[in-house]
Amino acid sequence: MTYRISYDREFPGNWGAGHRRGSKFEEYHTEHEALRRARDLLDEGKHHAVLVSDTAGNTLAGVRLQLRLGFTGE
Repeated sequence: MTYRISYDREFPGNWGAGHRRGSKFEEYHTEHEALRRARDLLDEGKHHAVLVSDTAGNTLAGVRLQLRLGFTGE
């Protein structure tokens, strides 16, 4: 299965409307690699919209992604 990360420096108002021109996309072969990269992006604090999706159509973003990565309410 392939995992795709989408991220942007600004939060797009509506994910369903698609990403803006400045969005970046990266693909990974394993969930572990994709989640590690998502964590790195969130830790940098520069990317406000990080989305991880797989080829089956499952997506993680926002609070669900942060919980999956082990973030707490600090």
